[in-house]
Amino acid sequence: MSQHPTLMAAGELRAALEAHARGDVPATVAALMSIDATSWNAIRDRLAALGGTLPQLLDTIERERT
Repeated sequence: MSQHPTLMAAGELRAALEAHARGDVPATVAALMSIDATSWNAIRDRLAALGGTLPQLLDTIERERT
């Protein structure tokens, strides 16, 4: 059975991505650290199913920002 991220975790991931896009490293780290372990595993699994990882997603955001 596949795990699902909580709505709170989805919001924290969104906050992390927005902070990263602004170049706000402390806010990015804080948002990522707020994600519970079960949700984090679900997010990681979904990214892997799409053929990527969080660092790759962050790199893509960085490239599109510049």
